[in-house]
Amino acid sequence: MDSVLVVPGLNGSGPEHWQSWIEPLLGATRVEQADWSQPDIDLWSARVADAVRQAPGRVWLVAHSFGCLASAVAAQSVGERIAGALFVAPASPDKFGITARIPAVPFPFPAVVAASRNDPWMKFLAAASWAERWGAQLVDLGNAGHVNTESGHGAWPEGLELFRRLQQSASLIAGTMQA
Repeated sequence: MDSVLVVPGLNGSGPEHWQSWIEPLLGATRVEQADWSQPDIDLWSARVADAVRQAPGRVWLVAHSFGCLASAVAAQSVGERIAGALFVAPASPDKFGITARIPAVPFPFPAVVAASRNDPWMKFLAAASWAERWGAQLVDLGNAGHVNTESGHGAWPEGLELFRRLQQSASLIAGTMQA
């Protein structure tokens, strides 16, 4: 049985956020942080890695903002357990002074980076560059802001569809149709 982990960003994802909407639809578990207001790449990535280790089966990640960065760092130690990852509106590691900590090599699993052209947390071309480094498919969301509650992304069927397509493509690559 596969597991799905939702990995929120700075300040968590409140009840109206798309991650909170998608969580029950996917039967997902949220990766909790000790302090949602203090983005610490070491502490946050350790929590993601621990959650991946404890989850049964292959693990799918649905990450947002700083949660994408924490997931990317965690993947360095638990990448073999990860079935795939959807990174939505990743935050720029430059904003947190952690660029050197973020892996700049392809992930050992399929990934999608869904980025907005007017995201205040990462410029689109920077997101495209990270997607290329990670070997991830880039999805252009147009002018979607930071893809959070403030930009109008509560219930987000398009995000659910992106995740389902990622699962399906990973199954096709693996030669199975169990997703």
